[in-house]
Amino acid sequence: MATISSLGIGSGLDLNGLLDQLQDAERGKLEPIERQLETQQTKISAYGQLQSSLAQFQTASAALNDSALYESLSTNVGGSAVTAAADGEAQPGNYNVTVNELATAGTLATKSVGELTDKLTEQDTTFTLQFAGANQADVEVQIAADSTLEEIRDAINATEDSGVSASIIFDGEGYRLALNSTQTGADASISGIALGDGLSEQLQDDVIEGGRDASLNVNGIAITSPTNQVEGAIQGVTLNLQEEGSSTIAVEQDTRAVREAVTSFVDAYNDLKGTMGELTSFNAETGEAGELLGDSAIRTVESRMRSVLSGGVEGQFSMLSDIGISLQRDGTLAIDDGALDNAIANNQDALSTFFAGDSSETGMAGQVNQTIEQLLGNNGAVKGAITGAENRVESLGERYIRMEQSIEQTISRYRTQFGQLDGMIAQMNQTSDYLTQQFDALDAQLGRN
Repeated sequence: MATISSLGIGSGLDLNGLLDQLQDAERGKLEPIERQLETQQTKISAYGQLQSSLAQFQTASAALNDSALYESLSTNVGGSAVTAAADGEAQPGNYNVTVNELATAGTLATKSVGELTDKLTEQDTTFTLQFAGANQADVEVQIAADSTLEEIRDAINATEDSGVSASIIFDGEGYRLALNSTQTGADASISGIALGDGLSEQLQDDVIEGGRDASLNVNGIAITSPTNQVEGAIQGVTLNLQEEGSSTIAVEQDTRAVREAVTSFVDAYNDLKGTMGELTSFNAETGEAGELLGDSAIRTVESRMRSVLSGGVEGQFSMLSDIGISLQRDGTLAIDDGALDNAIANNQDALSTFFAGDSSETGMAGQVNQTIEQLLGNNGAVKGAITGAENRVESLGERYIRMEQSIEQTISRYRTQFGQLDGMIAQMNQTSDYLTQQFDALDAQLGRN
């Protein structure tokens, strides 16, 4: 707050300095409110960390609460001839795949043109693309008069669904228009061209290499495919042909995905436990305490989490310890790798029942999700704590404003009073000076008489 620089001129007193001291003393009343505001803001931030950790644990739990996880299959491929991917329709099994020939796309090259600037059309005309398949319709490309080889190339590429891509190749003596089928297989192969009226004979086809279908066999059964991505040869499995040769494919339960989901569940809970530990920590040597030490909301979260994780569900596996996950003394979860791997490899149905149950809330993962939803809901402990802290911040903010206004009024009153005091002392000084002058004059007159 600015002070009036003229204060004290009349009296000779340091009224500005005194006013500043009074203002500092008055503003000291704001410090308790500022400390309370800082405490509440710190708590809101800490609740945010707790909320985030709970949400991450909830996400990890949701992955285990999906029964499809325990039904998923993976492919284990031996050899480099193919890669494979299984979907929900696949069935466990072993397959021998031999790739005899990969599918290829057809190509065509025209006769040679001497210069790229040569005009190859005398009038507007057509350039017709012909394909090998009986069901593949011819495609007409509109060519403008006086078009060069490059302009014809561009016209072909600009034609929607032309079935080919066009480029230009220099053969050492001249330039050729090269057409490549956009799809592999015999039927989709470019097989020839027909030139419209006024189109140079230099654009007649010269070199044609037809596209071929892929040839393979699966467990001795011969299969052909127009593409190198083969679907349906093995139910629910997509084969991607890579090279000629042989590969083995084992379609089996995807134990890796389940293992990763369970590990993520344990890691997410331990991260949550670590966050709660930091927020409630206390250092006896330094006296430093966590932001939520002694807070009832975090105690509720910890109690509810421990309760649900130590509880049970109906089924062959009824508790976390049955699948090799144990609750440690420090509150964290630990995995017995051997026990968990055995459950995943040999009894995924029971594992699915344990985590996912027969509804979204009956399995362990569903119970965890329901508990977290309650904690984070509008009437839950965490949401309630955040709302309470925010309300206190709002109330303290209003109190701070009122206190500032009161201080402003007090300082304004002091300033007015100091101004009046300064004026009174100035008048008294003037009166004193006047009387002194009069007495001095009277003394001088008496002395002369």
